[in-house]
Amino acid sequence: MIERLPEWLVRALSQPRLSRYIVAAQGTSLAAVRLYWWNVEVCSSLYGPLHCLELALRNALHDQLSRKYGRSDWWEEAPLDRQAKRLVLEATRKCERRGAVSITPDSIVAELSFGFWASLLSRGYDRGLWVPTLHKAFPYLDQPRRRLHDGLTSLVLLRNRIMHHEPVHHRDLAADHAKIYRMLGYISPELAIEAKTMDRFPEVLAGRRATLDGTRAARF
Repeated sequence: MIERLPEWLVRALSQPRLSRYIVAAQGTSLAAVRLYWWNVEVCSSLYGPLHCLELALRNALHDQLSRKYGRSDWWEEAPLDRQAKRLVLEATRKCERRGAVSITPDSIVAELSFGFWASLLSRGYDRGLWVPTLHKAFPYLDQPRRRLHDGLTSLVLLRNRIMHHEPVHHRDLAADHAKIYRMLGYISPELAIEAKTMDRFPEVLAGRRATLDGTRAARF
């Protein structure tokens, strides 16, 4: 059980965190540690594709909204709900706390989260944003707005688990990976192709069993 793990490892990573991996490894401490490091490795391999998707989504939506309202601070006129307005205000305050000499729309855009951008594609914005302008950000979309929103929302949750160092090994990661590229392809097929040339996720996923068996070392 957890006592068989090195004391320094338990102290550094915490017993509650490691206990979840021991349960997943059916009580085998060594396999739990290998699973832990493989989880870190697979998270790191998904960072690049998620990076491309988040930036492509942000810039595509920002560009369309700037065009529609004729200003780069489009949130001053767009029919945002209370939650979205709060997030814009929080982004502005973050820029202020950093002591920026001038707070530009670009600096605020960079502070807005993946979840914020995905939320602009929800049903509540169907008439106000999607129909008149945001659909143009997805020139290769082949499914309803609802499925696009659902797909992006699920990837926001994946991204947050990765960035908060949570387990993802139990997910259907092959499906998650395919979804990232499907969503990215709706915006920029060229970027999707480019990203795949650098993507090491398939190799990491294929190496899971060998990593847990101890014949392959996790690397990140």
